[in-house]
Amino acid sequence: MKRVLCSTLGAALLTAALGLPAQAQQRPQIETKKVDGTDNVYIFRNGNHQAMFVVTKDGVIATDPVAYGRPTGGQQYLDEIKKVTDKPVKFLIYSHHHFDHIAGGKAFKDAGARIIAHKNATARLKVLQDPHTPIPDESIGNKKVIKLGGTTLELHYLGLNHSDSTLVMRLPKEKIVFIVDTIPVGAFPGRGFIDIYPLETEEFLKKVMAMDWERMIPGHPGQPNGRLGNKDDVKATLTLMQDASAEMKKMGQDGKCWDQAEKDFKLPKYESMPGYANGLPFVARRYCGLWGRGT
Repeated sequence: MKRVLCSTLGAALLTAALGLPAQAQQRPQIETKKVDGTDNVYIFRNGNHQAMFVVTKDGVIATDPVAYGRPTGGQQYLDEIKKVTDKPVKFLIYSHHHFDHIAGGKAFKDAGARIIAHKNATARLKVLQDPHTPIPDESIGNKKVIKLGGTTLELHYLGLNHSDSTLVMRLPKEKIVFIVDTIPVGAFPGRGFIDIYPLETEEFLKKVMAMDWERMIPGHPGQPNGRLGNKDDVKATLTLMQDASAEMKKMGQDGKCWDQAEKDFKLPKYESMPGYANGLPFVARRYCGLWGRGT
């Protein structure tokens, strides 16, 4: 009894010292949840990365293996799907070409899934030849519609944003979209901002807002509590980017990029957002590149 009491007290003290709720301390590495209000839409989370999969009577449509740095991550994702259904995975969709989201596709390929990606992702993957990321079986342009077992999934390419290969995936019946990285739900942009296409992303965000949807599954859990995104989050991201761009534009055009501009760059309006302190240098550097070098 004494040992149990000490152990419990120790855990409580650790939780208090770290400033995190007990629930966050106990969050599992891998987790699968059905999206509220849907019959067949699920979120698979591995650490701080997540993907969407849809179960139909004729098979499963899966996205992003999220197995970068996790050698068995792709198989773990498949195993989670098998806990939900015995139907085979028919399709695996790559959201874009970045390995932190799409590495691990080999397990799906070996299981018979057809891999689909934007043509720019395929071209890049052919150059990189990553052993954990199979080359797509099908490369698409601006739009493709997948119909399987009564479910319709639309794949849209809306131009440059976080990458040159990002697909917006929309479930029209459920009014849900799956969009990775470009829209950090409830959080300040992080290191992924260093190679974004800033001005083009503003146009991308406007196009996303014009689409018919109500909830967004992001590629990283939304803040707080892993929430889903909505159109207000898209507007917030657009406003943040416009504010950051305007702030750095003055310094860049005055010839202060890089060192002086990066040192002076601040966005106090957003300093209470999760990730602000870590993300600010990446945002500063990217906009210095835009307004200081034109890149």
